[in-house]
Amino acid sequence: MAKLGKVFLTAEWMDLLMLNYEVAPKILAAYVPRGTCLDSFEGKTYVTLVGFWFRKTKLFGSLPMPFHRDFVEINLRFYVRRSSNSEERRGVVFIAEIVPKRMIALVARVIYGENYFRRPMRSVGRSESGNGTVEYEWRSKNSWCSLTAKRSDSPAYPSSGSLEQFITEHYWGYSAQRNGGCLEYQVMHPVWRVCPGTETGFEGDPSPEYGPEIANILSGKPSSSFIADGSAVTVYKGAKITSREQQNGSRP
Repeated sequence: MAKLGKVFLTAEWMDLLMLNYEVAPKILAAYVPRGTCLDSFEGKTYVTLVGFWFRKTKLFGSLPMPFHRDFVEINLRFYVRRSSNSEERRGVVFIAEIVPKRMIALVARVIYGENYFRRPMRSVGRSESGNGTVEYEWRSKNSWCSLTAKRSDSPAYPSSGSLEQFITEHYWGYSAQRNGGCLEYQVMHPVWRVCPGTETGFEGDPSPEYGPEIANILSGKPSSSFIADGSAVTVYKGAKITSREQQNGSRP
C-alpha cells in the first residue's frame, strides 16, 4: 500500500471502546462522500460509536501540541470503500467527532473539513477502573452521554473474516467537502488486539450531535461491542479526489 502525502499527525490511540450498530443503508446515504460507496460486512451496514484516548499527539510527526497532547475523543463513523487503479481502499467516514479542546476541533475542521464538536468530557480507563471497565462521556445539550463496557477476556488478534477485523482494519479516511468534493487521507497502524465487551451500554440523548434518527439507533442495543488495545498511529495529509476518480470510485 503506497503512502499518500506527508505526515500530518502522529499519536497513540489507546483503549478504543467500539459499539457497533446495524443500520439501513438509506440512513447513511446523505453522508457518503462523492467517489466512495458504502462498505458492508456479510451484507450488513454498520455505524460504530468509538471512545478512545488520544495520547502523545504531535503535529507533522515532531511538533508537540502544548496542552493538547493527551485527550479523549468520541466519534461516530461508518464504512466506505473506493477503487483506485487496481487497489481497493477501505475507509471510514465520520458523522461527527467530539473532543474537549476547542483548538483541536478548529484544526480538524480547517485541515480536513471534519464535523468536530467541542464538549466537556470525562473518562475511565483500564488503569483507573481496576476492574477492566472502560467508559467515555460527553456533556450534550440535554444530558451526559456515556458509552461503557467491561473487558470479558484477554485481548487477541481478530480472526480473519470476522466483524472485529472488518471494523478495525479500515486504513483510509474520507471527508465530504463543502464544495461537493472529497478529501482522502491515509491512517497507518498495526493490527489491534481486541476483546469482547460485556455489560455494554450507551445512555443519554445525543440528538444535538447526531440528529434524532441516529440518536434513536444508538438508544437500542449494539449488534456487537469490543475493546481494542490500540497502538501508535500516523495520519497523513489529505488529497482531493479528482472528478474522474469521484465518478469511478462511486460505483458499487
